[in-house]
Order: sequence, then structure tokens, then C-alpha cells
Amino acid sequence: MLQNKIVVRYMDGQLLKGVTSDFFPNKDIFHVMPADAPQGSKPMELSTKNLKAIFFVKGYEGNPDYKDKKEFDSGKAPVGRKIKVIFKDGELMVGTTNGYQPGRPGFFVVPADPNSNIERCYVLSAATQEVAFI
Repeated sequence: MLQNKIVVRYMDGQLLKGVTSDFFPNKDIFHVMPADAPQGSKPMELSTKNLKAIFFVKGYEGNPDYKDKKEFDSGKAPVGRKIKVIFKDGELMVGTTNGYQPGRPGFFVVPADPNSNIERCYVLSAATQEVAFI
């Protein structure tokens, strides 16, 4: 079973690092095995209700000093539509999407910066202040 490394961000700022193998955008519940869980632990059941976003990451550590670029590489044509997302907490994410539609509970964004630790992000629409194609 494919396991994705994720960082779950809650709207209140909390975060949870772990792996999931059953996240689907059309389901409200999924399971996460926390990264620091002892061997043999059972996964936690999470609801998307109070989440800001689910970041599918390359690694848990990342680089805290690295700031993702908010521009696209002019030498490469982006895959999908360019989008900017401003979360209610003020965070700005710039990337591409293939599935944004107003009124849906969420959508995936691939960051514009190819060096980002984030491979893709599932944005919960309820946590956004503004979403716009660019």
C-alpha cells in the first residue's frame, strides 16, 4: 500500500507529521500514523473539518530557512492553471491546479517552486481567504 508522507496543518496552527495511505479528496475522514508513534501503534482517524491543508512532503525536516519562491520558471510551461491561494492566517501559496472549482470542499495545488519540500498540497476551501487564477 502506498504511504504518503504528510504534514497536516490545522486552522488553529497545530500540525501533525505522519503517513497516510487512505486520503481521498471526496472523503471527510482519513487515517494518519504519526511519525513519532511507537512501533505497533494504530493510526489516528482524522476529519478534514478543522484542517487548513494537507501537505504531501518530500521529507519531514525540510529547511526552515528556505522560503518557497512565488514565481514560475519562465523557461517551463506549467502543468495546470496558475493559482494563488491566500489562507485565512495570511499564508500565501502560489502554484498550479487541475481541480479548483468554487464551492468544492478542497483542491490540490502543486507549488510553483520546484525546490519546495512540498510535492503537492490539498487545500481546504474553508481555510482560504482568497483563491484566484493568475
